[in-house]
Amino acid sequence: MNKIRVSAVSYTNTYPFLNGIRKSKVMEQIDLSVDYPSACAQKVIDDQADIGIIPTAALLSLPEYYINTDFCIGTEGAVDSVFIFANKPIDEVKTLRLDKQSRTSNGLARVLIKNYWKMDVELVTDESIEPDAYVLIGDRTFGKKNAVPYVYDLGEEWFNFTGLPFAFALWVSNKKLPDSFVEQFNEALAYGVEHATDVIAGLPEFEDFDYTKYLTQHLNFHLTDKKREAVQLYLRYLKELD
Repeated sequence: MNKIRVSAVSYTNTYPFLNGIRKSKVMEQIDLSVDYPSACAQKVIDDQADIGIIPTAALLSLPEYYINTDFCIGTEGAVDSVFIFANKPIDEVKTLRLDKQSRTSNGLARVLIKNYWKMDVELVTDESIEPDAYVLIGDRTFGKKNAVPYVYDLGEEWFNFTGLPFAFALWVSNKKLPDSFVEQFNEALAYGVEHATDVIAGLPEFEDFDYTKYLTQHLNFHLTDKKREAVQLYLRYLKELD
């Protein structure tokens, strides 16, 4: 039987999932690769992977998709790893650079700028131009909050805007997968989430960053009905940007 191709993300927020998968017999059924978020999404879109933890925004690029598990990369407020870092207050920002490793967070920044902060901001791609602000996600944000004049946590700002939690990434397949596999895969993820702090040992230390708090308080891995509602609202706002 061909192995199921699984693409996961190479950020700390996915380590609990990876730990659960690697400790499960489901590993015998899969071919696992680890990528940054937008590359993970592209693998599922291009059918180079059957299932991946893909950025929520990438759902709009899939003609057919299945949300397979009870888990996600989510938050119920401040996520502490998805930011707009700015040199001036957000209402004075005129130029913004997006994060090349991101889809969902870039879209979320644009949604908030248009609908919450109600601003007209130029998106800058030229690396030689220093923008007023920039989106940065994942482990590259750890320990940087005190090094930038103005910091906006996009999970917190979305909650302030909508009153809803947020799901940055979902376990999505581009085809129907066997029910037996999905059940076993879901159980592996559940184990990883229940033992989230097991992944902390050996991780690099950063000033003003607490892995335990990040993995157990800022991140919320359960794909609740409220998060599903947030996904649909976010996608609706995202489509309105184009």
